[in-house]
Amino acid sequence: MNKFMLNETSYHGAGAINAIPDEIKNRGFKKAFVTSDPDLVKFGIVKKVTDLLDAANIEYSLYTDIKANPTIENVQHGVEEFKASGADCIVAIGGGSAMDTSKAIGIIITNPEFADVRSLEGVAPTKNPCVPIIAVPTTAGTAAEVTINYVITDVEKKRKFVCVDGHDIPVVAVVDPDMMNSMPAALTAATGMDALTHAIEGYITKGAWELSDMFHIKAIEIIARSLRGAVANTAEGREGMALGQYVAGMGFSNVGLGVDHSMAHTLSAYYDTPHGKACAILLPTIMAFNADYTGEKYKDIAIAMGVEGVENMTQAEYRNAAVEAVRKLAEDVGIPTTLKGIVDEKDIPQLAADAYADACRPGNPREVSEAEIADLYRSLM
Repeated sequence: MNKFMLNETSYHGAGAINAIPDEIKNRGFKKAFVTSDPDLVKFGIVKKVTDLLDAANIEYSLYTDIKANPTIENVQHGVEEFKASGADCIVAIGGGSAMDTSKAIGIIITNPEFADVRSLEGVAPTKNPCVPIIAVPTTAGTAAEVTINYVITDVEKKRKFVCVDGHDIPVVAVVDPDMMNSMPAALTAATGMDALTHAIEGYITKGAWELSDMFHIKAIEIIARSLRGAVANTAEGREGMALGQYVAGMGFSNVGLGVDHSMAHTLSAYYDTPHGKACAILLPTIMAFNADYTGEKYKDIAIAMGVEGVENMTQAEYRNAAVEAVRKLAEDVGIPTTLKGIVDEKDIPQLAADAYADACRPGNPREVSEAEIADLYRSLM
């Protein structure tokens, strides 16, 4: 038996944020707890939404103690602030960090026995749906607005942990490309490659099946044709990436990921490496590592990436073509090709151990050992 979970409602396209006040009112909410990071407040992105709330006479409190890799402390502080606010819903504005923090806050409010945060790791046995979340992404990558996953950093233990909980999915996703226009090119590239990693890992993961495959292969196609334009800040590129990353999220949230994400989570925990950048650097190497365990799926990936003549290629040729198409896209949008300057050789044994223990690793199509993970890190140095 396979299970599939998505938002109750989602809005897409320029101007989609205009639906937020009606969603709040129609659902009977009285006050919103608006979460975002300080930079999005500073640059006026959050104001696009709070102006709508003001015009509709909807009360709200603003919470901005959110880091790029949100911590246990960010979540616990947010729980206390939510309790003090008197809010009954959350409007999460930002990238994965704001939405991940909001999910953890919302879960703990309705399941207070998990207030330590660490106990939410893995598939936590929560009993109650989280505080209703309206998620408004400002990056085109994480798809946290449609997934049942979130990631929190344990600073004390220098590790990230993945939480998987069907109770945390936002009730409403508002995917408005106009909210993404302020992303600088480097962030657009990194988050876009994160979305591509979601789509490719989701397509080849052990849990993949026909319904998830439909989303993932379409997401690869949309991202491949849109990411370069999004980095150049074209309207078509932005709109394409807003949709492509969401479509990828619809799939991988329900079937899992692989060792690329396990290794990327560890890089972020140790060196505060931006998650999308870490995923992107690793992706071609991990694809090559997994190639012999993917059947004919790299043929589909190569076609979706826009490679010509795939039907006349041997299996080895189309697998290589898929990897090279991904490598070329990463190069075109300015992603570094190595981990030089990021990884310290002395850390590799612990990095490998932590990546092996990560919740995404078991979904990898090829079984992988700690030693092989260590070798993969070294190969990129």
